[in-house]
Amino acid sequence: MTTGTLITVAPTGAESAKAEVPALPVTLDELLLTAKECEALGAAVIHVHIRDDDARPTLDPVRLADTVAALRDSTDLIVQLSSGGAVTDPEAARLAVLDARPDMASCTMGTVNFGDDVFLNRWEFIVDLHARMQERGIVPEYEIFDLGHLSALQRLLGRYGLPAGGHVHVDFVMGVPGGMPGTTETLVAAHRMLRDLPEGTTFSATGIGRSTIPVLLASLSTGGHLRVGMEDTVTYAKGRPVESNMQLVARAVGFAQLAQRPPLTTTEARELLGL
Repeated sequence: MTTGTLITVAPTGAESAKAEVPALPVTLDELLLTAKECEALGAAVIHVHIRDDDARPTLDPVRLADTVAALRDSTDLIVQLSSGGAVTDPEAARLAVLDARPDMASCTMGTVNFGDDVFLNRWEFIVDLHARMQERGIVPEYEIFDLGHLSALQRLLGRYGLPAGGHVHVDFVMGVPGGMPGTTETLVAAHRMLRDLPEGTTFSATGIGRSTIPVLLASLSTGGHLRVGMEDTVTYAKGRPVESNMQLVARAVGFAQLAQRPPLTTTEARELLGL
């Protein structure tokens, strides 16, 4: 059982529209303010998607590089870029995310139905992304949308070696329509499958939408870490919209403290993740 809790904030995502969710941070200034607020509360990692001038999801390389630089100047947070982008983004643009030189990047371990869409992650693309991160010293967070993705990760590590930093960290993304459900039973099953991965592998869990609270509690009780944010839910409680990412981070911090697993500092988080 890990004694502290790694808290990741995912403030924006690529799915919600600013017009429908006015509190969503889409400009660089809004993102920086959110980052500072969430760091002060106990977040150690920020999982970043960016938007263009019209608040649409983008993987523009200049904007990505500027965002990474600004976050490093303004916070001590571990900057993790999404290599998933939006489901319509081409593989070349997703690989080019690494050119912004983040501390970490996501690496989704397989294709999954994503609502009415398909989030495509071919094996060759996964291998290429993994290898490029090894070469550049970027630490991956392996995103697991379904249980079979853990078997794919075992295969990847067995054939191509450990990630940069030598530590394996996964994120169970639960409750996406088409992926694994956001239930305690599913998280326990996923947790059991970690025994097939390298010793010391750690995990975070993300509950999408209404699965946020069940997944949060189940993750803490099994020694896992937490990812929260407006990328994953825009409802704080039934009939109550999220007012800011601070709300979600504060709730996660409160539960972590109740579990006697207080938030890890950014220094402790870097040590845990092999940064």
